Amino acid sequence: ASLFLSPMDPLRQPPSPCSPRPSSPRTPSCEMLGYVGIEAVLDQLKIKAMKMGFEFNIMVVGQSGLGKSTMVNTLFKSKMWKSTLPGLGVPTPKTLQLQSVTHVIEEKGVKLKLTVTDTPGFGDQINNDKCWDPILGYINEQYERYLQEEILITRQRHIPDTRVHCCVYFVPPTGHCSLRPLDIEFLQRLCQTVNVVPVIARADSLTIEEREAFRRRIQHNLRTHCIEVYPQKCFDEDVNDRILNSKIRERIPFAVVGADREHLVNGRCVLGRKTKWGIIEVENMAHCEFPLLRDLLIRTHLQDLKDITHNIHYENYRVFRLNKSHVLPRGPGWVNLAPGPAPSPASPQATPRTMKVCRWTQDNSDDEC
Repeated sequence: ASLFLSPMDPLRQPPSPCSPRPSSPRTPSCEMLGYVGIEAVLDQLKIKAMKMGFEFNIMVVGQSGLGKSTMVNTLFKSKMWKSTLPGLGVPTPKTLQLQSVTHVIEEKGVKLKLTVTDTPGFGDQINNDKCWDPILGYINEQYERYLQEEILITRQRHIPDTRVHCCVYFVPPTGHCSLRPLDIEFLQRLCQTVNVVPVIARADSLTIEEREAFRRRIQHNLRTHCIEVYPQKCFDEDVNDRILNSKIRERIPFAVVGADREHLVNGRCVLGRKTKWGIIEVENMAHCEFPLLRDLLIRTHLQDLKDITHNIHYENYRVFRLNKSHVLPRGPGWVNLAPGPAPSPASPQATPRTMKVCRWTQDNSDDEC
């Protein structure tokens, strides 16, 4: 038999479009003909997102005088906080006080509801034992508020989100040493509750060599004490995320300088700080790493910060609270999660929990279940 087929051989004729063809792993069994318009879903999501707007809650933690308020104003180019210079008659808080302010920022039709929480008084006292408790309590309180709205049978279509999505931790620019015991003790607790981005505050007080050496010592402290700051390696979803986040992790903590005043440099207006040696431009990578922090918080990872807050940190809190649902305050629309029977020793998997819906009456007694 010949190995070649003649042109008139019926086996050489192309198959009919309607005839069935054997499928292979590389060839789909059915071809898509014509334009469907699936990509229009992106336009729908964009229109809906622009109508609803976005919410972002950020917390700044650090000692007084590190430029936290100025940094927030520089990030969003607005007067979120009024900076107060030290030594102008403003008394130092005797205890840690938390202050929140909310602004709606609009840019090119996109609205961002921004809430910034400041922590004046942190680390300013002689005895700073457990000074982090009010901060952790505030973060958990926002989780609790969201949980109380979520477990209602009849709940709002859009639950107000006051959960802290990111905490920017300001490290004093000592330069000659690494993280303080206070920083290590607090960061170990804080990273388990919220996304933490450490920065070296007032980096213009350090030389380039001092800044790099200080950064390496801080990175060594974070690895030694198993402190996982954002972005965490275990949350990298694909190769592109891993490559981008690896570059970010090499530069953390960012050496930043904040300024909310404009100066004229070579015929252009720039944000910066004026010294007798010149002007430090906050958006110039040769002067500081403020652009890296801005891109991380706003331009590249804002949605990822919200997703990790909801899917990881809040989920851990929700599971912990619902496992102890008997201590939750009861009210209208309460859902009581009753534990199921104990699993049999022979069964490899535990019996799933059952849900019991109870109606709560005014005399604080179960009317009907």
